Amino acid sequence: MDVLSDVITTMRAGLPHSARVRRTVPFGRRFPASGGAGFHALLQGAGWLIPQAGDPVALEPGDVVFLPRGSAHGLADSLSTPLLDVSPSTPLLDVPASSAEIRPGPDEVRAPAGGPVTVMLCGAYLLDRSRAHPLMEELPEVVHLPTTGGHRSELRAALDLLGGELERSRPGTDAMVPALLDMLLLHILRAWLDERSREGAATGWSAALHDPAVATALRAIHDEPGRQWSVEELGRHAGLSRAAFARRFTALVGRPPLAYLTWWRMTIAARLLRDSDAPSNAVAGQVGYTSEFSFAHAFKRTYGRPPGAYRRQVRGRAGS
Repeated sequence: MDVLSDVITTMRAGLPHSARVRRTVPFGRRFPASGGAGFHALLQGAGWLIPQAGDPVALEPGDVVFLPRGSAHGLADSLSTPLLDVSPSTPLLDVPASSAEIRPGPDEVRAPAGGPVTVMLCGAYLLDRSRAHPLMEELPEVVHLPTTGGHRSELRAALDLLGGELERSRPGTDAMVPALLDMLLLHILRAWLDERSREGAATGWSAALHDPAVATALRAIHDEPGRQWSVEELGRHAGLSRAAFARRFTALVGRPPLAYLTWWRMTIAARLLRDSDAPSNAVAGQVGYTSEFSFAHAFKRTYGRPPGAYRRQVRGRAGS
């Protein structure tokens, strides 16, 4: 699996939700912070995203704003319009939707007749913040992807497909919408990473994924996290000497190669313990440990408790 897809799959917790929202001008909403990530895409009209910190962002049709850490923010037709608070139970979406369900057509908020109308697609993703991937942590509080630029065609197509499903519920919509939301999230992240690379501003993970040698090694780790990798073998995959590879990988990823491998193994192990019924020894084997004891020791060093206790805790929390 490629690194970007793997990151999203591992961080995801529960189903995303989305809505097509229509507002008559004037409108203003203040959204509280949430534990997930969210986006707003302007389809018609004009508006402003007003972050809690930083400058307001003017929005035109086709623009997308992504909030990777679910930061508190406002949405309004004008900077002079007062903001009404949105219920904390429906962060990022001013509609009555559960945080773990997808509600397509019925979630559309319809404007009364008369007056200019703004139409937006809004959505929220539930992400596991306890093990956030450093790639996601590098993103700014607000990612603004304006409609300008030829590289937006794929993002535009994803928005059109999602908007069509949310506008009119049809057979298959319940299966289609979560897949389209995942696709949209990947297009948003890909567009941001590509933009950073084109502008020559790529650093850290955005640079790592565009560096042929480091990206090759990362793909190898993510393809086979249970393999007994050595720095020398990863360097051969990358086409570099051991020393040159270790320096470049550490500089871009922020961890030495084997430290990142261990971090990623523990991240996968936590997900398997949370989401599957696989016994601890099977989880250990999947992430490269031949000894259940050594796996339990490494897991406890990372999470502060052995695998069994961790599984009971996270499942107890989910059921409460």
